[in-house]
Amino acid sequence: MEGDRTKDDSMELPIEKHDTAAWANIHKEKSVSKVSVPSEFDVKNAKEYVDSNEK
Repeated sequence: MEGDRTKDDSMELPIEKHDTAAWANIHKEKSVSKVSVPSEFDVKNAKEYVDSNEK
C-alpha cells in the first residue's frame, strides 16, 4: 500500500524542538516523584509570557 509508505517516510524527522520546552531549565528535582522544579526566575518569565498573550 503506497499510502502507508508515505506515512512511514514522514515519521523519520521529529517536529518538536525541546530547546525551549518548559522542562528545559530545571532548577531542581523532587526526590521521590522526580518532578522537575523551575527556578523562580523562570516561573516569573513564564507568567509574564502568559499574561502578555491573553485574549
